[in-house]
Amino acid sequence: MPAEASVVSDVAQRYAAALFDLAREGRTLDATAADLQRLQAMVASSPDLARLVRSPMFRRQQQQAAMAAVLAGAGIAGHVANLVGVLVRNRRLFALADIARAFRRLLSEHRGELPAHVTSAHPLSERQVQAIRAELTASTKREVSVETAVDPSLLGGLLVKIGSRMIDSSLSGKLQRLRVAMKGAR
Repeated sequence: MPAEASVVSDVAQRYAAALFDLAREGRTLDATAADLQRLQAMVASSPDLARLVRSPMFRRQQQQAAMAAVLAGAGIAGHVANLVGVLVRNRRLFALADIARAFRRLLSEHRGELPAHVTSAHPLSERQVQAIRAELTASTKREVSVETAVDPSLLGGLLVKIGSRMIDSSLSGKLQRLRVAMKGAR
């Protein structure tokens, strides 16, 4: 499994780097990032679309037709639409989420932002993400880009990784620390 994840990561890095170079040359970095984010949100919110993107059971023509309709309906064109077309033709559509993450990292580096990865037990609203970004920017005195993930095993709270620092305010983390403290009290 780790070798498979490495292959996907390598593929994602190459596609993301190519997309980033095209968007930078075309001066469409922000529009490309916004289109990728919208597409990723659509995939995350639709189990059927997620299945289409991840499953190798769909034929190339089925994926092409469905993704063309989704992109047209969302008004996504340009580099992101071209990327999706190439991914479908090369049977790499499953790497879309990893490519989007790698593209965001490249964009953050380009802008000089400090990347932060925030994991929560439940999906965060845009307002909550903005509040977290503002807090992290104030505490680090650098512009911060926030990438979110959901892990229900946290039970509540947040797990924040920024640079080499890890801040665990999750309920599961607090319970684990309490367990360790209780073992030491015996």
